[in-house]
Amino acid sequence: MPESKNLKIPQAMRTVYTKITALIQDYCTKSLNQEYTDMASLVTAALCRKQPNPLLKGSIQAWACGILHAVGSINFLFDKSFPPYVSAQDLAHAFGVSTSYAGARSKQIRDALDMNYFDHRWMLPSRLEDSPIPWMISFNGFIVDVRTLDREIQEVAYQKGLIPYIYADKHSG
Repeated sequence: MPESKNLKIPQAMRTVYTKITALIQDYCTKSLNQEYTDMASLVTAALCRKQPNPLLKGSIQAWACGILHAVGSINFLFDKSFPPYVSAQDLAHAFGVSTSYAGARSKQIRDALDMNYFDHRWMLPSRLEDSPIPWMISFNGFIVDVRTLDREIQEVAYQKGLIPYIYADKHSG
């Protein structure tokens, strides 16, 4: 789990961050993996920087569940064909909240952080390369997979924050 100081968490929110991420880490150790722990920690840190801060209202358990639900929604956690798999009901039950409440918190988080399926910032690193979604860009009026374009075009897309890394560099001989 990343250290709170490295994530630019306001001093006033560090206790909340620590409590939420401890619950998340415990759950991920038992039922998910380190990638979910790390991504949920980044989401928690981003929420800690929001003003007015949403984490100050409601239970720590509900927020921890909502954060994992939000990360899971973007990364297909609730789809049996994408391991690891957990049902939304099992996730909510583990944190002692209702499925509808977990979903509502998740939606609140996704809206607050502008999380969506097309934003590589919230995808698990292991999903980036296999998913076409973070690599699709508009180029000369067409939607194309940037991985098929020249390195120079990939550089521009990366500099604009459209893609997670320069694919040509990672896959050159």
